Amino acid sequence: MISKNQIKYVRQLERKKGRTTEGLFVAEGPKVVGDLITAGNRPKIVFAIKEWKEKHSDISVQEVTEEELQKVSFLQHPQQVLALFEMPKAVDDGEAGKELCLALDGVQDPGNLGTIIRIADWFGIRTIYCSEETADAWNPKVIQATMGSIARVKMIYTDLKTLIEQAQVPVYGTLLDGEDIYTQPLSKVGIIVMGNEGNGISQEIRKLITHRLLIPKYQEGPESLNVAIATAITCSEFRRRL
Repeated sequence: MISKNQIKYVRQLERKKGRTTEGLFVAEGPKVVGDLITAGNRPKIVFAIKEWKEKHSDISVQEVTEEELQKVSFLQHPQQVLALFEMPKAVDDGEAGKELCLALDGVQDPGNLGTIIRIADWFGIRTIYCSEETADAWNPKVIQATMGSIARVKMIYTDLKTLIEQAQVPVYGTLLDGEDIYTQPLSKVGIIVMGNEGNGISQEIRKLITHRLLIPKYQEGPESLNVAIATAITCSEFRRRL
């Protein structure tokens, strides 16, 4: 049985302040929780229904009913298991100078951020650098949107301006005044910058872009693409070419 104190403890993790204080984040569902465990993350607390518990006898699980799981879940329809994991202490090992990385300049929608993490995982991009204005990657909505990819992609919050200035690699950005991405040379190592949903890449970061790319549109109408979709198209073209 889940106590009132346990419910309160989990619920505080919906807010960034609570996650920062406790150093924990919430993951839900067999796919997300399973991927995190497979990647070597050991949950601190697990609430799960009998069906999930019986399949994971090697993990300490507090068995609950579906009704009890509903009390702590952040989902409209809980999915068998909810677990609390320690927030990883990501260390920048200089990936920006060694491989292809993403940099997010003020992406604020949790759904977009989660989808971008999933896209990075799909295209083998292992590190995402985020400005401090970017949404918190450990928000339950972001974790859920990653569908488990958060287990394989390193998230580093940093000063993007300093990072880019020190990286000494090609810096790509999708801009409306850029050159057609399908005709431009693309490298194996570099930083791909994606901007805010409404304002795009900030002026401060835009000045540091060395390769301005444009995803061409084929008829008049829409002014821009959703940032997650633009990220997918851009990453796909880099990988297709290289």
